[in-house]
Amino acid sequence: MGGDHGPSVTLPACRAFLAKHPQAELLLVGRAEALAPAAKWPRCTLIAATEVVQMDDPIEVALRRKKDSSMRVAIGQLKADDAGTTAAHACVSAGNTGALMALARYLLKTIAGIDRPAIAYAMPNQRDAFTTVLDLGANVDCTAEHLLQFAVMGSALAGAIDGKDEPSVGLLNIGEEAIKGSETIKQAGELLRRAAEHGMLNFHGNVEGNDIFKGTTDIVVCDGFVGNAVLKASEGLATMLSEFIKQEFTRTLFAKFAAVVALPVLNHFKKRVDPRRYNGAALLGLRGLVFKSHGSADAFAFEQALARAYDAARNGLLERVHVRIHDTLQALPEAGDNPSAPDSDLTLVA
Repeated sequence: MGGDHGPSVTLPACRAFLAKHPQAELLLVGRAEALAPAAKWPRCTLIAATEVVQMDDPIEVALRRKKDSSMRVAIGQLKADDAGTTAAHACVSAGNTGALMALARYLLKTIAGIDRPAIAYAMPNQRDAFTTVLDLGANVDCTAEHLLQFAVMGSALAGAIDGKDEPSVGLLNIGEEAIKGSETIKQAGELLRRAAEHGMLNFHGNVEGNDIFKGTTDIVVCDGFVGNAVLKASEGLATMLSEFIKQEFTRTLFAKFAAVVALPVLNHFKKRVDPRRYNGAALLGLRGLVFKSHGSADAFAFEQALARAYDAARNGLLERVHVRIHDTLQALPEAGDNPSAPDSDLTLVA
């Protein structure tokens, strides 16, 4: 029900996803009348919810007033029952980001050793691949320990979805030298280096903003304020470049001819920077897999978010995060705000 377009986008995306993933099953949550077109789809179950969290709803409304919202009911499918089983392995929403994060944290709680969840997103780079950046807005103020936790979770994500056993990690800074940056960044760098010495991470060192697009490292770690600014700037730049190319190649007859000649290159460029191909940000650190689709996503983009969530669940992302965090806390107890907290009630869904 979420996003700018609701079922007019999400339902076609779900149908396309099911056609391409014959082993997958979907639980569609929303108002009964909106879900009616999917009533007879194979491998699809409809779950009614009477309320919807609007894109402009305050977080308080989503948490306290709309107890039967589609977002809340959907996230609830990840909660384990008394037998330890869950109705779903992952949740995908294009709805209100703040409400999604608040509800997910309230309903699912965080994994032992993780103080704050982080939003991780894949951004295209010049190596014809992508760089995973986190956090992208969930946490404005971060400690050095939080940044280390983000690095560990990002490594688990890259391992689960991209198949990289030892993904490289970079710490976003104003320079490559270890002496640069704020005290928090310097402390985070020291923690990351120590984690690397213990074999917990493949830490490359400090990286700068342009390294994200160079593909210098597989993962770039930063606080949510910086990360969100980088994301919005990159999306704006991609849009500007696309519009500039479109305008320049239609100005004159010669320009139109040049556009025809360069069409294969232009199409490849457009495909590489198309944010729809990378849709689906992971909310890492929760006791359940939650993925956030861009609110303005079309059917193709929402389908990509579904595919990323499916791959994460199929490849055991939750278990990978838990194991990496546990091992890191054993080697570096200060990496967690409460490393001795019991985790016997942790339920992994993958």
